[in-house]
Amino acid sequence: MSPNAQDRPDFFVRHRELLEQSVAATQGRGYWTPYPESPSTSVYGERTPAHGEAAFTGHIGRPFELPGHPGTGVVPATEVSPYGFPLGITYPRVAPDEAVAAARSATGPWRDAGPDTRAGVAAEILARLNAASFEIAHAVQHTTGQAFIMAFQAGGPHAQDRGLEAVAYAWAEQKRHPASARWSKPQRKGGPLALDKKFTPVGRGVALLVACNTFPTWNGYPGLFASLVTGNPVVVKPHQGAVLPLAITVRIARAVLTEAGFSPDLVILAAEGPGERTAAELATHPDVRIVDFTGSTAFGDWLETNARQAQVYTEKAGLNTVVIDSTDDYQGLLGNLAFSLALYSGQMCTTPQNFLVPRSGFATDDGVKTADDFATDLCAALDKLLADPQRAAGTLGAIVNDGVRERLAEATAVGRTVRPSTSVAHPGHPAADIRTPLVALLDADADAEVYTREWFGPVSFVIGTDSTEQSLRIFRDTAARHGALTAAVHSTSENVLSEAEQSALQAGVHLSENLTGGVFVNQSAAFSDFHGSAANPAASATLSDPAFVTGRFATLQSRRPAPAEESTHV
Repeated sequence: MSPNAQDRPDFFVRHRELLEQSVAATQGRGYWTPYPESPSTSVYGERTPAHGEAAFTGHIGRPFELPGHPGTGVVPATEVSPYGFPLGITYPRVAPDEAVAAARSATGPWRDAGPDTRAGVAAEILARLNAASFEIAHAVQHTTGQAFIMAFQAGGPHAQDRGLEAVAYAWAEQKRHPASARWSKPQRKGGPLALDKKFTPVGRGVALLVACNTFPTWNGYPGLFASLVTGNPVVVKPHQGAVLPLAITVRIARAVLTEAGFSPDLVILAAEGPGERTAAELATHPDVRIVDFTGSTAFGDWLETNARQAQVYTEKAGLNTVVIDSTDDYQGLLGNLAFSLALYSGQMCTTPQNFLVPRSGFATDDGVKTADDFATDLCAALDKLLADPQRAAGTLGAIVNDGVRERLAEATAVGRTVRPSTSVAHPGHPAADIRTPLVALLDADADAEVYTREWFGPVSFVIGTDSTEQSLRIFRDTAARHGALTAAVHSTSENVLSEAEQSALQAGVHLSENLTGGVFVNQSAAFSDFHGSAANPAASATLSDPAFVTGRFATLQSRRPAPAEESTHV
């Protein structure tokens, strides 16, 4: 039961300073975060890690409870930890029509509450998600295969950053126009024509979030919070292999909404059983007006074609490319790229796949290196990085699903394998399937059919080209035609860097230049880095920018004549 109005907390007052800081951060584009990324007891408290792990363990083998959730029945357990054990968690079942109807029925008071109230509630949800970061980290680790530290950071504080970033944009864009205005038009005779006008941001309708297996919170929170703050209820459809992180999120969101006096059905969990096509059915429901999707190109394209009644935001797949022309820090380049390939076994939509290198060689501070030399040296850097099994396990994480394994097996038959993928034993989880990256050498002219498809997972190609000029041309063509979420270039020539920047602008992809230290091409920082781009086929949205939120609401007006005694004095 909702608390009485006078007893309800004012979350906007509580979080107004945070919201104002977050808007300023989107405008300044510098480093800023309110959510510490270190899982340290000095930051989160001495007992918090143990409580979070106990909360996660308490879910295993039990039904996940969502009090008052619509629907009847149970979705059977579908999640198996990549570290070797079934989670055995069942979830409430709600049919698509029931979910949409319940969400729609909750909309009115939420719309009427206005942007300030909605942003305050969202900020409180994020605060409580941050408090639950350890529970969520274990849930992310054992549904995605990420190592714990990465699961904590990417699944917790970094995801919360991306969620707050979306809140900031949504709040600011809805307040771009005043809530009311007096319109007064002077007349040649008599008093002016005067109208009082009100302007109300109104959500498009029910929003659907279709989440992915690998980064359910990091990729899911922007759409969830952008839709919620712009006045739309959200139906959350998790991947069958990664339900728990978003179920915890839904539980927390529903509790905060109830506490704030709103219907908890503004956020609904739509888990699905094996063989069900809940996402497709929900996405084409006539009352679903917004769809956020992260996943395969095939289903993303299907959504863009078939969910015609909805505004569709997709992040799909692409060919992430590194152009290597020259460097004055060869060892730094190798170490940086080796870590980029090894992190989470390449199971990131931002991991580099194609390394375009002149066959005849490129200049370095260690002499000229041919494409063959570079491939050999990159493999040696990977060997060095992953030499210690414990460190390797903490960097690589575990293979998330059979699709990755199948691509890895297929990759052994293409090009010339310079470094085969090998298994690594996890010191604490012997059943975990942990693999090192495979690196193969290809030829730009002979092997285009291989490198112009995405090989999601620990598979990368060193591609010998005629020249840097050809490398840039291949980069432009493949990114523009097949999409890309990241790109990088290494060169000591300002002319080459300028050409690479122009190529990236032409292809519509974000570019990193000469990364040799602790910043990696497959990582991005909320409030500063943009993730994804509608300027190439890999995505139809950017996380986050104004375009990510403005299509989720319309500003509607009402107007009436101003009172006569007031209008005559304007």
